[in-house]
Amino acid sequence: MDEALRYHFKTLYLFTRSDYKTIFFPLAFATASAVHFRPVLLLRTIVWIWLHLLQANVSNQTFSGHEDKVNKPWRPLPSGRITVATARRFRWWLMLSCLVLSALQGPWALFASGALTVVEILHDDLGLSGHLIFKTSLGASICMSSQGVLDRTVLNALVCSGAVIFTTISAQDFADVEGDNLSGRRTLPIVAPLASRYYMLVVILLWTRMLTTLWRLGPISSTMFLLLGVSVATRFLLFHDRRAQKMNYLLYNVSPAAWLEY
Repeated sequence: MDEALRYHFKTLYLFTRSDYKTIFFPLAFATASAVHFRPVLLLRTIVWIWLHLLQANVSNQTFSGHEDKVNKPWRPLPSGRITVATARRFRWWLMLSCLVLSALQGPWALFASGALTVVEILHDDLGLSGHLIFKTSLGASICMSSQGVLDRTVLNALVCSGAVIFTTISAQDFADVEGDNLSGRRTLPIVAPLASRYYMLVVILLWTRMLTTLWRLGPISSTMFLLLGVSVATRFLLFHDRRAQKMNYLLYNVSPAAWLEY
């Protein structure tokens, strides 16, 4: 493969690297779980999800340079792989491309893509990314917007994914407090340092219990998932240093609240 092409592919990957575990793979798995999905339709839907995830990340990261230098220096902008001006031009090109692609999929896909674009403009261009509700809304919007192109058989899984992301996405903010403080963001760990830890403890346990009930797991499976949920949730309360917070977030992504949503 040409060296320049590899460079650009890696840049695209780095834009979306942080969200594969929390958004891309859960949605892709939910899509694949549709029993009568055709392979071509599955591939088309996964491409749609990834392009919209890329669109959201490029948009967000062109405005998050200060905290990314501290929290995620490997991202394309702080690492110097791409300039802010080029990234912002790419962002508008992605928005137009995603709208055109969605229009070809049908009116629901176009509506979903348009809704995500509006959320991004509110989140990034109008400066609402510093507010907790809009920060969590962006992650949930990416998830819920994919409903326009997915089969109805996975609607429940997608609703659960959107709700779990909206209520627990603050898990990724604990390790980023230093950078978020520099940019003036009002994330949950900054607004309520102690209460946010108890919140994560409670919400992970609640989701674990509700999802094991929703998917009608047997007593042995339910007990195993509940024990895993307890161990992950407890870490947010007990372990506070940055290295531990990164591990907490990694374990959160394999916790029952993350996996049972679909």
